[in-house]
Amino acid sequence: MVDAARSLTKDSSLTRDSEKAAARVGLRSGEIVIHGGKPLNGSIRLRGAKNLVTKAMVAALLADTRSVLQDVPTLSEIGVVTGMLNAYGVEVAAPEDGVLVLDPTNVERAQFHEIDALAGSSRIPILFCGPLLHRLGEALIPDLGGCRIGDRPIDFHLNALRAFGAVVDKSYEGIRITAPDGLRGTNIELPYPSVGATEQVLLTAVRASGVTELKNAAIEPEIMDLIAILQKMGAIIWMEPNRTIFIEGVDQLTGYEHRAIFDRNEAASWAAAALATGGDITVLGARQPELMTFLNVFRKAGGAFQVQEDGIRFWHPGGHLKPVQVETDVHPGFMTDWQQPLIVALTQAHGTSIVHETVYENRFGFTDALIEMGADIVVHQDGVASVTRRVPRRRLEQAAVITGPTPLHGADVTVPDLRGGFSYLIAALAASGTSTVSNLGIISRGYEHFIEKLSALGADFVYEG
Repeated sequence: MVDAARSLTKDSSLTRDSEKAAARVGLRSGEIVIHGGKPLNGSIRLRGAKNLVTKAMVAALLADTRSVLQDVPTLSEIGVVTGMLNAYGVEVAAPEDGVLVLDPTNVERAQFHEIDALAGSSRIPILFCGPLLHRLGEALIPDLGGCRIGDRPIDFHLNALRAFGAVVDKSYEGIRITAPDGLRGTNIELPYPSVGATEQVLLTAVRASGVTELKNAAIEPEIMDLIAILQKMGAIIWMEPNRTIFIEGVDQLTGYEHRAIFDRNEAASWAAAALATGGDITVLGARQPELMTFLNVFRKAGGAFQVQEDGIRFWHPGGHLKPVQVETDVHPGFMTDWQQPLIVALTQAHGTSIVHETVYENRFGFTDALIEMGADIVVHQDGVASVTRRVPRRRLEQAAVITGPTPLHGADVTVPDLRGGFSYLIAALAASGTSTVSNLGIISRGYEHFIEKLSALGADFVYEG
């Protein structure tokens, strides 16, 4: 599996996809040459979460009037969704920075080859299914991509659509989904609280006839924000204990006006950068409630933070960083997206840390480059036993054992995936000497203006786009 992970870091098709997606919103790929060993100091501002904004854009398809979405970041994946919506006749305008106006008045069928070309490595197309079935009676979805961090089966999505009465046919082109008898409310229990599958059910159930009961649903803050958007549109949704959501279908939805929740993944990434480089970064727009689990681990590792009215300040208070044991899990657990940046900081902790990855089975491939840079990390492909574990052992889980502190030195690395890629930036910034990080287009999928933010924080680098 390690060999496979290494090969994925050099996957040329993924590189081409990331470059194309970045180009759609005026972003470039290229590489960055970083002269490390300098603390990051200053402040940066967050905008809306990629994991909410893209879904909110899809939700606009369900309405018969225009929607206004605020705090939209400039990300390549936003460009992908914009292109797909345009292909379906949705007008997407940006009258000012950070604002999108989405007008679905003239929704029409799109050409498959156009959708296939636009989708690239994004997994967003599968979430178009419910809204398209309601608006057009059919959906044609290409093969799906995404970051190469492990299996993301779409069976959850397809089984959910079948439960609503959809007919799923696979062809050489992709997946054709129809609803000859319309969509009906149903009872669904997810085998795992998948964020994507929960979003699929919400986007499909709001206009299906009858009541839908969803058990074992994901309850991430981005899910709650999507529910808030749908309720603004006229949906009837309520929650009960034990991850159960009820959706009563309605005949019509109207547009919404909404300010997107902040990107907590980006917030945690910059916090880890402050810790790894011995710096002091204020993340404007970050909020405490959605980051409480991360803040606990950050403090246990020796980091300091101060919750302010307009954000959170993160800094290395001096002294030794401490080893921690972390188990990734669905919300309200420690997010899988947080562990990769954190691992870089843990290479500087005094002692042995263990990160149990229980969500994806191939998310430690990025550690190969960290090892080349001097880190002492051992990945256990079948996980490791621990008497302190709280999250049940899961099939295909892995564990990374990080022993520190180990000085990091510069190296030439290629971005393998979104969070792993930003982790490489952190490692290069913390390392002595010079590093070259290439294939930056992937990072632009989830980190807005990261080059400008690095400059604002005093990083020493040369960007070659």
